[in-house]
Amino acid sequence: MPVKQYRKNVFLLATSQGFYLISAVTTITFAGLVGQMLADNKLLATLPIAIMTIGTATTTIPMSMLMRRIGRRLGFMIGAVSGSISSAIAAYAIMIGSFELFCFGMVFMGLYQACTQYYRFAAVESAPKDYVSRAVSLVLLGGVISALIGPTLAVSSRDLLAPVPFAGAFLVASVVSLLALIPMAFLNIPCPKDEISDEGSRPLKVIMKQPVFIAAVLNAATSYGLMVLVMTATPLAMTACNFSMEDTGSVIQWHVLAMFVPSFFTGNLIHRFGVLPILYTGMALFVVSALFSFSGIEMLNFGGALIALGIAWNFLFVGGTTLLTEAYRPNEKAKTQGVNEFIVFAAAATGSLTSGGLFNVSGWDAVNYGMVPFLSASLAATLWYHLGTKRAAAAANT
Repeated sequence: MPVKQYRKNVFLLATSQGFYLISAVTTITFAGLVGQMLADNKLLATLPIAIMTIGTATTTIPMSMLMRRIGRRLGFMIGAVSGSISSAIAAYAIMIGSFELFCFGMVFMGLYQACTQYYRFAAVESAPKDYVSRAVSLVLLGGVISALIGPTLAVSSRDLLAPVPFAGAFLVASVVSLLALIPMAFLNIPCPKDEISDEGSRPLKVIMKQPVFIAAVLNAATSYGLMVLVMTATPLAMTACNFSMEDTGSVIQWHVLAMFVPSFFTGNLIHRFGVLPILYTGMALFVVSALFSFSGIEMLNFGGALIALGIAWNFLFVGGTTLLTEAYRPNEKAKTQGVNEFIVFAAAATGSLTSGGLFNVSGWDAVNYGMVPFLSASLAATLWYHLGTKRAAAAANT
């Protein structure tokens, strides 16, 4: 694909990413609080977010297969419409006080989120070979738009339908999701059909046994699992500590900025130093995030924890996505990407399912201790792959 068209596609995908994340930020900021308000059992406060991530996990593979037939652009448009429907249902559910309907609406947000996860793969498919990591980073830059606008828009619109809180924010998010259709209309990306290869397509279980696949998927899954685990509980924790909604919105804003501003340079860092140092740095930053949380419950602690969490997510997510491209042949692309997204959002669903229960039963510290299993698995897989590549390089030089 010509470089000019590639750059245009990246810009359009980044813009679409920004619109999606404005809606997603509204959901993440308020869904737990709405759950706390509507659910009879407060342990279910974060169930709506869990349903959203389960919806994402269960639709990633079907959407990958569907986009092979109908193309990326139409698939992305289906996602945007689904996101608009989700937020509209959520607003109505809050108005009538129905927790069950609010949870149902989150299913459609899960489908929207599933579609948006293929934005970065769409960019990779139209990128020159040496620009894969940069393409992933540039698409994620759309998150900067959402970080600057999303939390402020969500907080300022939460009383739009007063006296019912939060419904107005979801109504605005419904409109924002539809705005994503505008840049999508100008995308020019071919259907992601499997490319012809001289090598046969391997069974999925063979692909999944590769150390490079395991390391790539576990790092991407860890990035989402831990980010959702901690971010979902943050509004609950800050409310319990008597912070205002404006303070909570500010912390979420800084978190989202930290998630996406590094995309200005993450791709270049991977290109210069390699993917493994970036992955290890991301893991270390998750530990820094937990240390901020353990050291107190002041604004600085919440802000520092969420900023470190955001950068850690970026390094592991971009690094994991870049590493995944080494795990499959051209004719194995669709099924490998689909399985990767399923596992990533299964981890995210686990994080969101456990977040509310951990916080309500055991407190904020328990949420942060919940990082340990994810990080341990990710570190073990990365070291396994790292040592394997070193042994292979040494053998090649003898």
